[in-house]
Amino acid sequence: MALMTRTHRVALLIETSRAYGRGLLRGVSRFNREQGGWSVYFRPHGLGDPPPPWLRHWQGDGILARINDRRVADAVLAAGVPVVELRGALPNLGIPFIGADNRVTAQMMFEHLRDCGFRRFAFCSMSEGIYPIMDERCNNFRMLAEQKEFFYSEFKSRADRRLSWEQERIKMAKWISALPKPIGIAACNDDYGLQVLDACRYANVLVPDEAAVIAVENDDYCCSLAIPPLTTIDQMPEQIGFEAAALLDRMMNGETVATDPVLIPPRGVVTRQSTDVLATEDEVVAHAVHFIRQHACNRIGVTDVVKHVHLSRSALEIRMKAAIGRAIYQEIQRVQIDAVKELLAETDLPIKQVAVRCGFSGVRYMTRAFRNATGQTPAAFRKHAQS
Repeated sequence: MALMTRTHRVALLIETSRAYGRGLLRGVSRFNREQGGWSVYFRPHGLGDPPPPWLRHWQGDGILARINDRRVADAVLAAGVPVVELRGALPNLGIPFIGADNRVTAQMMFEHLRDCGFRRFAFCSMSEGIYPIMDERCNNFRMLAEQKEFFYSEFKSRADRRLSWEQERIKMAKWISALPKPIGIAACNDDYGLQVLDACRYANVLVPDEAAVIAVENDDYCCSLAIPPLTTIDQMPEQIGFEAAALLDRMMNGETVATDPVLIPPRGVVTRQSTDVLATEDEVVAHAVHFIRQHACNRIGVTDVVKHVHLSRSALEIRMKAAIGRAIYQEIQRVQIDAVKELLAETDLPIKQVAVRCGFSGVRYMTRAFRNATGQTPAAFRKHAQS
């Protein structure tokens, strides 16, 4: 009788209460189906829960954990097995960490609001020092705004929620009311984005016309609960979970790995109604950009835009560059490239059909424009986005 080959026993301390954690679990599950073959120990729990009692006596080979506090850290490290950490809330744990690149996340948030025409910016986050990952998003966003010498403001909320929801809404609404308009507001995660939108409604601040709001994590439930629906950053938790599982598997097989953080860039912006606006006082430019965003993929050219707004090309070019920092042709191509990204990431359409649907005259021309804009070929982008 043949003996069963011993499989690795892996504990998953990843919360099911948040969309990000559930995304990580989907990535781990995909790795385990395709390559791992682990025996998995898992019980649903929340992010702030104490260490599970079973961990003290658990006899396993490796742990994937979202460590939120020192209690959980001590319990996980005491297990004496390889660990990969997926939270980043506590520094200097001496174990490998895999997570989203918050520098790139902040850059995507800032550039999205800037591309909407905003020149005033604000950030809503937790008090500094509570979660380093939130500080990274806020600090990098602030740096980008200050480098351009744009107006910038911050609202810091305590993570322990000493104020009730209603008290904090009033406090946040006063902050939003005092901000110069129009303004682009970034929130450290979707929870705070939902709260910012609620405070805007309480303060009678129109979204997105007076204040556009973008957040992070792409929690479908949270983003669709918001009024209007919330624009957010997709940080690809499934890919992060898959890479973390692959790293743990190598560690359990005896490979020595570095403890330097592995940071994975986000997939990109998931645009919803909370940022569906062009913030400019130049009505002609707003009219032109609205036309471009509606028809860029219908093979329009600069002449079509000029005819639509009844202005000379030279005059419109000057006003476009002053308002949004791009020429007419550049704005057309930017919208086309964004459409290409969406189709590459979300569909299996052949590259030739993607080019046609996005208004390009051919695959060669689209590939050249796409490479110039992103540094990748369409095929390479699709492989990464769908990996």
